[in-house]
Amino acid sequence: MSALRTLAFLALFGVSSQTSDCSYVGLLTHLNLTTTNDLLATMRPVKVWTTPTLVQLDMLLYGILEVDEKSQTVTTHIWVETRWTNEYLTWNPNDFCGINMLTVPRSTLWLPDVEILEDIHRSSVVNLYPNGSVVGTARERLTSTCRLNLLMFPFDTQECNITFSSINSDGNAIQLGSVNTDKALTYISEQFMVTKGEWELVKMEIFSFIYSKTTHDKQKLTYKVIISRKPKLYVINLIIPLLYFLVLDLASFFISEARGEKLGFKVTLLLSISVMLLILKDMLPSTENKLPWIANLLAPPLLIIYLDNITLTRKCRWIFLASYCLAIFTIVGLSVLEAMLVGYLYDLDGCCSMMAQSPADAQVDILVEDENHKEPAGAKEIPEKRSLPLDGLNCCDLLKLMKVNAARQEVEEQDQRKPGRYRRAAVIIDSVYFALYFLTDFVFLIYMNAEWFSAIYTY
Repeated sequence: MSALRTLAFLALFGVSSQTSDCSYVGLLTHLNLTTTNDLLATMRPVKVWTTPTLVQLDMLLYGILEVDEKSQTVTTHIWVETRWTNEYLTWNPNDFCGINMLTVPRSTLWLPDVEILEDIHRSSVVNLYPNGSVVGTARERLTSTCRLNLLMFPFDTQECNITFSSINSDGNAIQLGSVNTDKALTYISEQFMVTKGEWELVKMEIFSFIYSKTTHDKQKLTYKVIISRKPKLYVINLIIPLLYFLVLDLASFFISEARGEKLGFKVTLLLSISVMLLILKDMLPSTENKLPWIANLLAPPLLIIYLDNITLTRKCRWIFLASYCLAIFTIVGLSVLEAMLVGYLYDLDGCCSMMAQSPADAQVDILVEDENHKEPAGAKEIPEKRSLPLDGLNCCDLLKLMKVNAARQEVEEQDQRKPGRYRRAAVIIDSVYFALYFLTDFVFLIYMNAEWFSAIYTY
């Protein structure tokens, strides 16, 4: 009987011990994680120190939250998964009732000091797998710096880098790579992306390279995120209205100067564009060194080169406050000055015509007086002859009247030749300026649209 009791006790003890192995406690005890283990938390988990630790990082782009052109920062929503192997934390799932994953605090394990150089925030736990793989994930709101190229605004495409690198370990100790390819990560990001805002994801590219820092070689893993702007808002609210202003300014050349409405119409257009300039003053940064093509639109080439040289010298890109609006503002302002010049020439011509009439009348009066002084000595009989009716004039009187009219017409024709030249000069200036105005607008519009389309179809 005692032997049977002993066998039964041993069987019960074996069953109880097998049951305890099916719990997470048994697995934690097997991995020596039930108590504080400073070695696992401080030492790189390799059995041979020359063995490098491969750290694999996958990044998914969940959303493009904000792109601040003025401060040149990009706020994105990303998911980062980090994977490496801990050679001391392996187990056979069959020995622990099929347990194939265990969640432990980050503080109990060695973590690679790989960080996003632009910004980073992490969770406090990682996942262990039977082959020793440790997976840590982080869902982050990342605000990173990005050098923006606004040459093709608002049809621009930006390239922003998110770089991972070890702070203390060199390239021989920690190697960086990715689990999935850049195309796969781009596709997954597009599927999981919730918010895009003004920007949309074009693609992501992965680059891994080694760089020298002091006496050690460091390894970097760079994700190049390529995003493009949605231009529809700017086309509707900025480009099309300013093109309407430009067409109206071109149409103002057909307004007659005699009506006095041309200058007032152009000034109204100039004030309208200045109001839009104030509304759009915070749209673009003031620290960029390259003007976008939209800033060169419709502006005379020499004026743009002059302004560009000034801003490069002063290192101040205030022209960026509303580049496209300022370009049209400039040429409409020049059109106002041209209208003022033409109006002044027309007024000068009219003034000269009025001044020319008085000398003509004076010369005619002098001729009449001269004819009177040339009459014969028997002038006492003239009052009796002049009292006759008009049809009773003699041939001498008719000849005098014809001579006076001819003299008047000759003087007027001579004087009218001088004031007419101002009017002709005004017409020539207006015609030449209109031709240059239209030609400049047409050439720059064609050239700028070609540049825009080439930028759109680059990616």
